[in-house]
Amino acid sequence: MIEVILYTRIDCHLCELALSYLEELQPVVPHHLTVIDIDSDAKLRSQYGLNVPVVRISPYKLVAPFEKKDLEISLKAVQQSKEQEARLDKAIEEGRLQIPVHWKKSDGISLWLAKHYLAFFNILVFLYMGIPFLAPAFMKIGAPTPAAVIYRAYSFVCHQFAFRSEFLFGPQVFYPRAEAMVPGLITYQQATGLDGYDLLSARAFIGNSQMGYKAALCERDVAIYGGILLFGLIFAASGRKIKPIHWILWIIIGLVPIGLDGVSQLVSQPPLNIIPLRESTPMMRIVTGLLFGVMTGWFGYPYIEESMQENRKYLEGKFAQAKKWAQAMVGVKD
Repeated sequence: MIEVILYTRIDCHLCELALSYLEELQPVVPHHLTVIDIDSDAKLRSQYGLNVPVVRISPYKLVAPFEKKDLEISLKAVQQSKEQEARLDKAIEEGRLQIPVHWKKSDGISLWLAKHYLAFFNILVFLYMGIPFLAPAFMKIGAPTPAAVIYRAYSFVCHQFAFRSEFLFGPQVFYPRAEAMVPGLITYQQATGLDGYDLLSARAFIGNSQMGYKAALCERDVAIYGGILLFGLIFAASGRKIKPIHWILWIIIGLVPIGLDGVSQLVSQPPLNIIPLRESTPMMRIVTGLLFGVMTGWFGYPYIEESMQENRKYLEGKFAQAKKWAQAMVGVKD
């Protein structure tokens, strides 16, 4: 059935005339008519204003003034199109018509990605999270040039403050600010002799042979991507059957803890000093980052899987059709 929408308003002579035209054309071209008063919706009133009547006969749109003949031509055009589609579908269904389907290289790449996207993402996240730890390894073996390249590359996405980064090849993994008050650890200020609030120095300091060398990605970022990777591996082990969490849970469990930890720390320190001074501990940054990463993966990956399922179904069907078409062409040539 052809769907027709008439946008109208009360006390509109042209609208009444358009309605009478459509009623007269009902026996000629059967259609389902929906009449909408634009004054019942502010958005429609703003969109159409004084242009009513407006008639939509997909894909056609008629704006006043128009004649009965204009409506008839549009209705018949849609009717003919639908009849042609119906005849075409029937011919294809009965095998009287075959539509050539060609399998392209891009289709193969898309199908491979639809099948293996999770492994691809997991490897990508692992590399992104793992490469920063090559920088301290290079420093340890006396290869500062490749280490500098990694530090420089990741400096665009991370603050790299030494007092908020993991250290390798030293007596401690963390050298937090004294304000974090972590018992049993030498503080950043004690180990380096630098001012804990000189952020440029903290960013530039990569470590030394006594302290070890820092990773090129901070503690919280490592935890975030580690959480995404952890859920990615769990999702893969489940056969990609885990359902997505509600967005409210993602906010409450994933976003709120990391937001509270980060924002409260920010507003407590110079130059803001809005609340009493607070420095988050390495463990707090890791836990909140891990929660955010896991919940983000849990929220996102199942929805990606739903989309990829549709892509796989479509592309596998196209591949089967392309294969049949190719075999049919071989038979015709023979």
